[in-house]
Parts: sequence; C-alpha cells; structure tokens
Amino acid sequence: MGREIRDEFFLGHVTCVDAEPEADPEPRMTVVTERRPAVVLVVEDDNDMRSLLCDELWSDGYRLIEAKDGDEALRAVLESMPDLILSDLKMPAGGFDYVSRLKTFAPQCPIVLMTAFGGTQTRADALKWGASAYFDKPVRIGELKATLKQLLASKLVQES
Repeated sequence: MGREIRDEFFLGHVTCVDAEPEADPEPRMTVVTERRPAVVLVVEDDNDMRSLLCDELWSDGYRLIEAKDGDEALRAVLESMPDLILSDLKMPAGGFDYVSRLKTFAPQCPIVLMTAFGGTQTRADALKWGASAYFDKPVRIGELKATLKQLLASKLVQES
C-alpha cells in the first residue's frame, strides 16, 4: 500500500510497512523514491512579469525553468519535461496552436494559461485546446499558487 508525500512543492512516493514486523511473518521492504521539488516552466514575454512570477514561485520551493516565448518553451519541454507549465497566451510564438503543440509533446503536463487580452470566449477556447486552468491578468497570485498546488497534487495521484 502506498502513501503519498505531499507538501507545497515536493513530489515523491513512499511504500509503507508495518511498524511491528514480528506481527507479520512475511518480511516487507520499504521503498522510498527520491523527493524532488516540482519543476515549473514559466513562459512569459514580459521580463518584469516573468521575474515576479518566478520570485513568487521560487519562494514556494519550486524548481523553475524560464522561457520568453513559445519557441523557447517548446525547446525547454523537449530538453527537460516540467511537472507543470505556466504560460502567457498572447506572446511571440504563442496562441492556441502553441498550446496544442505543448500538449503534443507533454500530454500529461498540466498547462496554466494567463492573458491580459482575454475574456469568457478566450477562457472557453483555452480549456478546449488543452489548458488545465486559465487566468485573466492581472493574476491574483494567491489563487494562482493554489491552482498550481492543486494541479500538481492531482498529477501526482494520477502517476501513482
């Protein structure tokens, strides 16, 4: 029987054993996999916004990969598969085609989209194209962090 280890930023898995081995004649082994910080790819063409997002997420213990446009993001996904992608939508090499390409190369990776140029239809389209969550800018950082935590926890459960 497995038990997840979850806190704000670590992913891992532990197999539990009985505390009293003499009560069970069959020997059991504990398997502990490495706990590691969740890797978040932050994709934002505005340097100040990207820096703000990275500062906030770094303070929560995430390991961060940064990209300034859609092309750089796709290269980053191919080089090092992140646990979650947080991305602007309206940027160079961005848009819904970009989201579709991300889903092709990282089908199990949650994608959180943000844009200052959206609305109800953009939200619906973002979810239709494969985004796990969508935020209008300016983003409420507390809501964003809660969503990232929830998506990472859900991903961990699906993988175990």
